[in-house]
Amino acid sequence: MSAFDAAVDLLFADPNIGREAIYTSDGGAPMLLRVVSRQADAITDFGDGRLWSETTRVDLRVVEVPAPRPGDRIEIDGEAFLIQGEPVRDRERLVWTVDLRPA
Repeated sequence: MSAFDAAVDLLFADPNIGREAIYTSDGGAPMLLRVVSRQADAITDFGDGRLWSETTRVDLRVVEVPAPRPGDRIEIDGEAFLIQGEPVRDRERLVWTVDLRPA
């Protein structure tokens, strides 16, 4: 295990950062895992205007979810979301960042 692996494990395990969630792939069995929430606002340029929107993004560990796909379901604190768009891995290939929309 590299130092990066250990650091990611500590961040996801930290009760102030990581949260429990239920992940269900399309047709798969639900599994309990830890996610790190990023609920930031996004500003998108559209022509001459700028659009503000709330976003819901979470980080998933690659060791827990090796291949998340659009349409997979994540439930956090009883609220259900679907992955939208293609997941993106970090440089070290340890963490997926996924955009979510309400289910």
